Amino acid sequence: MRASVVIPNWNGAQHLPTCLDALRGQTFRDFEIIVADNASTDASLDVLARYPEVRLLRLERNFGFTGACNAGMRAARGEIVALLNNDTEADPHWLAEVLAAFERHPRAGLVASKMLLFDRRDTLHTAGDIFRTDGTPGNRGVWQKDKGQFAEGPVFSANGGSAAYRRAMLDSIGLLDDDFYYSCEDVDLAWRAQLAGWQCVYAPRAVVYHKLSASGGGVTASFYDGRNFIYLLVKDVPAAVWRRYWREIIAAQLRITWEALRAWRGAAARARLRGQLAGLLGIPKMLAKRRAVQAARRVSDEYVLSLLTGV
Repeated sequence: MRASVVIPNWNGAQHLPTCLDALRGQTFRDFEIIVADNASTDASLDVLARYPEVRLLRLERNFGFTGACNAGMRAARGEIVALLNNDTEADPHWLAEVLAAFERHPRAGLVASKMLLFDRRDTLHTAGDIFRTDGTPGNRGVWQKDKGQFAEGPVFSANGGSAAYRRAMLDSIGLLDDDFYYSCEDVDLAWRAQLAGWQCVYAPRAVVYHKLSASGGGVTASFYDGRNFIYLLVKDVPAAVWRRYWREIIAAQLRITWEALRAWRGAAARARLRGQLAGLLGIPKMLAKRRAVQAARRVSDEYVLSLLTGV
């Protein structure tokens, strides 16, 4: 089988028909659909019963975004494994364009789609993800009008809402890190891939429309962003980056802390601070993982530094 599309789901019954109908309309047909369901309590299973082509993985509890994705990827049979959020609608040519990008770029282990806002289809959510010199990840082009300003080519990471991976790469570097649970797990995987010598390519004709924050956000996102930004810095960011940009990295974390303190009355701000504390407490665990990540590195300091986007 050429490709597998893995959809993590938790109580997403209202989103699934749009997502699955769009996959039924794909021009490329040699693929399977796997929905990894995190013990949903809504009507998700009733909705999925209307789509007999879907392979349903019923997980016994909520394993988070990473856990559901990993279960789906382990079950996948395709040479290319694509993650797709349940609150998306893929253009009919999406999967064909993803596979064409892999064909054009044999060193690519990841392909990033063009993600546009579901309700403003001329506005970008991401044209591939970036990692800044201050140690923070971001969505390239977010909120910009889509004028074709981002051409096909290298980018740091593929957003997990529509990321596609070579099976050979996943077999080499591993799946998503379950310790991230939700948020930045795609950036962590991109770091591991880039350090091991794989490339990420942005495919502008592979279009996905995303109901931004429909299945997450708020307090949950704030906590995990606060924690996982620190996890990335400890686990993945090489010494060469720290040596050159440590002032910017520390300043960015202090700025995040200060902004959260100023907004203390907001639940999301307090969650961000709890996340930063959890990140600091998790440093020993991430240092242990760092040794394996850096030992697998196959690229030069110059290449690593070239991947970063200035602030």
